[in-house]
Parts: sequence; C-alpha cells; structure tokens
Amino acid sequence: MPNRLHWRVVDIVVASILGVACGLIFLLWNTVGYAWFMAMDSLTPGLGGLATGIWLLGGVIGGLVIRKPGAAIFVEVLAASVSAALGSQWGIETLYSGLAQGLGVEIVLAIFAYRNFKLPVAALSGIGAGIGAFILELFTSANLAKSLEFNLIYLSCLMISGAILAGVLGYYLVRALARTGALDRFAVGRETRA
Repeated sequence: MPNRLHWRVVDIVVASILGVACGLIFLLWNTVGYAWFMAMDSLTPGLGGLATGIWLLGGVIGGLVIRKPGAAIFVEVLAASVSAALGSQWGIETLYSGLAQGLGVEIVLAIFAYRNFKLPVAALSGIGAGIGAFILELFTSANLAKSLEFNLIYLSCLMISGAILAGVLGYYLVRALARTGALDRFAVGRETRA
C-alpha cells in the first residue's frame, strides 16, 4: 500500500480531536436538530430528514482532513461515542449510526481513490452518509414497515441535508480551520495556504 495511505501519529491525534469536537456538536444538535426534525416530520412525514445533516458532519470532516481509508468511520464513530457517552437520547444505537454514516462517506472517497477532496466530492460524501443512515434506519427505526412515499421523501431529504449540512458546510469548515494554520501538517492545510 502506498505510504500516503498509512496513518501517522498526527493523523490519529487530529482525527481524535475532530471526533470529540464533532461529538460535542452532535450533543448540542441532539436537542435543536431533533426539535427541527420533529417539526418538519409533523408537516410531512419524512421531511424531518432535512434536519439530519449536522449528525453526518463528522465523517465528512474526518475524510477531508485525514484523507486516508478509515478516517471518516473513525471520526464519525468517535463523535457518536462522545454523544452517546454524554447523554444522547438514542444511547448505543448512536454508535451504529456513526458506523453506517462513516461507511457511506468512505465508499464515496474510495470511489475517488482518496485523491479528490473538492467541494463536489464533499457534497457526494455527505449524500453517502445520508444513504448510510437511511439503510440503517430501514431496520433500526422500522422504516421498512412505513410507506414507500415516506421512505422516498425521507431518503431525498437525508440526501439533500447530507449534501448541504454535512458536505458543503463540512468542506467550508475544514477550509476555515486550515486557514488558521491548525492543519499545516495535512494536505488540506498546504493547499489552503498555497
């Protein structure tokens, strides 16, 4: 395997910091985002998916910063673990969500051979995380028993929210962090400074 895909100590440390930071964001979003989710779902069942993008953010940020296989899963699962440990209302199921969402990001990044980290790929990664969440929730939230209409609306909303709130927002958050110099040891930091 090429050396560019091997994890360095700095990769592990920064991925851990990103995971904890995203976990704290998730913890805050558990209240605000869930209220938004329920309000949208009361208007049209499935529309609540528009509120989920922030919960998909960790994998996208991890993948865009570390740029190595496993980074999206590592950051998303660690973030989910922090959220669960600090009182997420979904408990251990939060970890399953982190794994499914991180895997969705990993699949997109693997399609691009971990070589393209531009805005369109970030948006696709957010969509991948949303699809991962959707597949998991077919079984864990009994969405499989719900109507086709609900599932199509929910999947569409997850993809839109994933693209915008995880992909686009994640891309610009990483760029903003890189401009501070905090990511100078990473390709994104060097690209931003160039």
